[in-house]
Amino acid sequence: MSLTMTPDLPAFAKVSISPIAYLQESWARMKGQYGVFLGITVVGMLLGGAVPLGILLGPMLCGIYFCFRTQAQGGRVTFDQLFKGFDFFSEAFLASLLMVVANMVVLLPLMLVLFFGLFATALGGAMGHGAEKAMPFMGCFLFGAFFLVVMLVSAIISLLFTFTFPLIMDRQMKGLDAVKLSLHAAMANFGGLFLLALVNGLLSFAGLLCCYVGAFLVLPITLGTHWICYERVFGIKEEHHAPV
Repeated sequence: MSLTMTPDLPAFAKVSISPIAYLQESWARMKGQYGVFLGITVVGMLLGGAVPLGILLGPMLCGIYFCFRTQAQGGRVTFDQLFKGFDFFSEAFLASLLMVVANMVVLLPLMLVLFFGLFATALGGAMGHGAEKAMPFMGCFLFGAFFLVVMLVSAIISLLFTFTFPLIMDRQMKGLDAVKLSLHAAMANFGGLFLLALVNGLLSFAGLLCCYVGAFLVLPITLGTHWICYERVFGIKEEHHAPV
């Protein structure tokens, strides 16, 4: 493990991330209060996704991570702690808005490429260059390739924001500073974070196959691995104390 400093920002560590070990640790930490964590994460993510532009997503994530921090410090987690995230509303909203903008800046050009690709394919078929039979195949291929690229790009952007909301909640950082520091720390630990995201994604996909219910059941565990990553990379700010 090595420590890295960025100008005017806290130090972070470059660590070895083991997805399976993190999943096991996440479950071991919360299994005594799994029902509470399930309610917190499901309600938090549903509320966070219910309002456009990430207005509630950032505060809800801060609230979820507040609960993970409380548990890590030996405190008792209660459902109402989810709404502690609103204590960080303005900075969390700014950070989530930046994440939305980052997705739009990257994905809009990809959408234009898809549009022109489909247009060119359709034009070739209309001009009768023997492309009538190939046109449906090419359209499906372009759409499928575009979907995979969009999923990959969105996953990478989300990965770069991994530490943003824990930093806002735990270190009371400004939204922009938290985003910048998360980018630095995520790039330093990119390989491990990408592997963790892949394993978590496969676990969530397996849950979706179980009539969607399984995806909700694994949500607290996968989000718990993100908090464990934060602990390993930044540690918990010492002056915080677990509530009685």
